[in-house]
Amino acid sequence: MMHRFAIATWSLRLRSRLPARWLMLGLIIGIPVGAGLLGLGPAGSKALAAETVRKILHVDSYHKGNEWNDRILAALRETLAGKPVDLQVVYLDAKRHPADAEIRSSVDRALQVIGRLKPDVITVSDDPAAQYLVMEHLRDGGIPVVFCGLNWDASIYQLPYRNTTGMVEVSPIPQIVRLLRQHARGSRLGFLAEDTDVKRKELAYHERLFGITYEKTYFVSSHAAWKEAFLRAQQEVDMLMILGVGAIADWNPADARRLAEERSEIPSGTDFEWLTPVSLIGVVKHPEEQGRWTAQAALRILDGVPPSAIPLTYNREGDLFFNPRIAKRIGIRDAPPLSRIVP
Repeated sequence: MMHRFAIATWSLRLRSRLPARWLMLGLIIGIPVGAGLLGLGPAGSKALAAETVRKILHVDSYHKGNEWNDRILAALRETLAGKPVDLQVVYLDAKRHPADAEIRSSVDRALQVIGRLKPDVITVSDDPAAQYLVMEHLRDGGIPVVFCGLNWDASIYQLPYRNTTGMVEVSPIPQIVRLLRQHARGSRLGFLAEDTDVKRKELAYHERLFGITYEKTYFVSSHAAWKEAFLRAQQEVDMLMILGVGAIADWNPADARRLAEERSEIPSGTDFEWLTPVSLIGVVKHPEEQGRWTAQAALRILDGVPPSAIPLTYNREGDLFFNPRIAKRIGIRDAPPLSRIVP
């Protein structure tokens, strides 16, 4: 069951902390976005169906096999299914090849595809595509762009442009911390994540928007380093935020799960469903929400609506998870109300 009440409450609190320039964009927090709100009614769908096949190019900042982005793409495909649309995909592979020169080389290849395909709409996911492709090459251009997965703040890339709209990705971090504090022996909070620019950006926004102070930060690039940092955190902090492992090439989820179940001494939390097996608490986002919204916005653009007429929005769907094996390990008996049990 989707834990909408908690996510909506967090979203409304977040709204009061956002920079004024975001609120001027007409953002509505806590209201579900569907085809009706996007304006793609029966008449618009029929008009689109009467047209020839249109082309959408999706540019994924990362690689096939990165679960979050794979699920965005799956929802994008599902929403476009049955529409007169040809969807093609390009991967920048920026998690596994994060050097500036490597990303720019991938962007050059994407530009070649754009030149050859001449898409009617380009959709992009995550920060590298927004920074290196959209901001530097597509800004205010003739091809409409719909973005998703930009963490916390799209304005750092001067978005939105005249030819863009999108969904900014935010996380229920204060809510996770509040749940962890109920079981922590002290106030020291740790941050454990893959060593990427995006995760460092997230850390900065946790501090800036919510006043969260992390006593220890652990940025890791290998599974062994993750395990070492996890064990250190059990002694160095009282709560641990576990966020992101997609850039860890040798990540071993089964081994990480065994470690968390056997060696956890403190409460831990995450906003990713696939990290709930190594965390006590998960207040998780749904990547499918971003894929659906992106597809719906693209369809509306193909129906003649300019991107600038579609306000930027935020993700708001989520679920609350509770891990009983880690809970038993650290002496917690009761699951939070409305939570789903980690299998």
